[in-house]
Amino acid sequence: MAQKITLSVPDLLHEKLKEWRTSFNLSKMFQEAVTDAIRKKEEFQKRFSKDYNMSEIIKRLKQEKLIWEKQFYKLGKEEGLQWAKTAHYEDLLYVLEFNGTYELTSHPRMTDYFDKIYQSTELAKQSNSSSIDNEQMFIDGWFKGVVEFWNHVKEKL
Repeated sequence: MAQKITLSVPDLLHEKLKEWRTSFNLSKMFQEAVTDAIRKKEEFQKRFSKDYNMSEIIKRLKQEKLIWEKQFYKLGKEEGLQWAKTAHYEDLLYVLEFNGTYELTSHPRMTDYFDKIYQSTELAKQSNSSSIDNEQMFIDGWFKGVVEFWNHVKEKL
């Protein structure tokens, strides 16, 4: 036996429903949508209650975090290498001797460069707490790229 319920919809949607009512079986659409939503909720609760092993969840999340951080480190290393290839000798020495690694991004001599890099990478799109960690991984990689380049060329200069 089917039960009737009352459903509220915004005025604009109601006008559209009146216009298209003959094209849709609204009862069936509603039933399918609600059935699917309930099924997903039940599956989630079932999975959560069965798989609730916090140590495994934390282990998985740590692994995912490492992969995520490595992506920023790799990106930074590539960017650092590219910068070093086009940098002037004086700028290379300045960066290599710079104290305060993470402050380099806001140093007047490098601010424009890093602003452009951040705008062209995922770093600019982040505004959560992990963005600081990702920025540090990027900068660590960037310096590594610069240092590797320098180590490759310094004996030839």
